[in-house]
Amino acid sequence: MSPETFLSHGMFDPEEFGGVVNPPVFHASTVTFRNLEDMEARGKAMSDAECDVLWYGRKGTPTTFVLQNALAQLEGGYRSLLVSSGLAACTSAIIAFAKAGDHILVSDSVYGPTRHYIETVLARFNVSASFYDPMLGADIAAMFRPNTTLVYAESPGSNTFEVQDIRAIANAAHRHGAVVVVDNTWATPLFFKPFEHGADVSVHAATKYIVGHSDASMGVITTNRESWKTIREYVFATGQNAGPDDVYLAQRGLRTMALRLERHQRNGLAVAEWLASRSEVAQVLHPGLPGAPGYALWCRDFTGASGLFSVVLKPGFGREAFRAFIDSLKLFRLGFSWGGFESLVMPFDPKTERAVAPWPYAGHAFRLHVGLEGRDDLIADLEASLNQLTKHGSGDCADRAV
Repeated sequence: MSPETFLSHGMFDPEEFGGVVNPPVFHASTVTFRNLEDMEARGKAMSDAECDVLWYGRKGTPTTFVLQNALAQLEGGYRSLLVSSGLAACTSAIIAFAKAGDHILVSDSVYGPTRHYIETVLARFNVSASFYDPMLGADIAAMFRPNTTLVYAESPGSNTFEVQDIRAIANAAHRHGAVVVVDNTWATPLFFKPFEHGADVSVHAATKYIVGHSDASMGVITTNRESWKTIREYVFATGQNAGPDDVYLAQRGLRTMALRLERHQRNGLAVAEWLASRSEVAQVLHPGLPGAPGYALWCRDFTGASGLFSVVLKPGFGREAFRAFIDSLKLFRLGFSWGGFESLVMPFDPKTERAVAPWPYAGHAFRLHVGLEGRDDLIADLEASLNQLTKHGSGDCADRAV
C-alpha cells in the first residue's frame, strides 16, 4: 500500500466504531475495569509493553493509539509515543538513554532549544556532550569515548541544512555500543526512513508537517524494537502525553500530509532556484539544490524535500538594509515554527549557534518556510523585498552597525 493510500484508508478501520471514518476523540483520564481480574490482566499487558492497553488516560486512549500506530508504520519503526511538543520528544529521547557520567555526541547543526537543553539541563546531571561537524560522516568514529552512549543527529540541520550520512554515523555508533537518535522533522516519515539507515530512535516535532495547520503542538518518538521499552519507561515515568484535541488535529493533518508536501516541495524548489539566480544571494541552503551541503547524500537517501530552507546574502548589506528586506515582506510573515500552510521568514545568525563547524559565510542569513500559496506570488513578494534591500544599499557605516 502506498503512503498516500495508507493515509486515506490504512490508519483506522471505520468498522471499529460503526462505520465512522475518523477515530472518535476520547477525553479521558479515569478508565474503569470490569473486575479485579480485568484490571490484573490489563496490568500485565501494560507491563509487557507490546500492545496498546487502555489503562489510564495519560498512557493512551484509542484516539492516541491510532495516530501512534500510523506514524510508526509510516516511518518503518516498531512503536511510537506522542508527547506534548517537539522539544519534549527531542529531550526525552536523549535523557532516556543518558545517565550521570555518560558522554554523548551531538550534531553542531542541532535545533537551538535542544542544544540549550544539552548545555544546561544535561550538564547539571553530569552528562557531557561533544558537538561534531555535521558533515563528518564515518570519521565520527574518532570522537567516541569509552563512556559515549548516544549520538544525536539532525538531518538536515536546523537553519543550516547540512545532510548527514546517517548510515555511516550509525555504523560507527553501533560498533561502540551507542544508540542513534535522529530528528527527522524536516523530511517527515514520507521522505526519509531513518530506521533503514541504522537509527534506533526517530523524533519529530509533529507541530510542523504532521499537524500541518499551525494550530497544535505535539512531539513524536518512534523507536526500533530494541529501544522501545527504554523510551516508553521514561515517557511514562515523566508524565509525558498529548491532549486529545491536539491528537485529533494531528490525525486530520496526517490525512493530507502527502498532498501538502507535494506542494511544499514544488513551491520550495521553485523559490530556491529563483533565489539562487539573484545577484544579492551568496548561497541557497536547500538540500535538494545542486551545490548545497550534503546534496549528494540527499539524492542517495531521501525521496523528497519539504518547504524549509535557508538563504545567505552576499556580504556588504548593512543592518538597516537587511531590516528593510525582512520588514517589507508581505506573504512571508515573520514568525517562529514552520510546517503549516503559510509561508514564514526568520533571520538567524549561525555564528552564535555553532561550536565546531565554522560558518563559511559573511552575509546576513534567513530561513524560509515556503507554504502552499501560489509560487509566482511568493517570488513576487521576495523580489519586491530584495529591491528594498538594494535600495537601502550597504556602505561602511551600515556594515559597522551589524
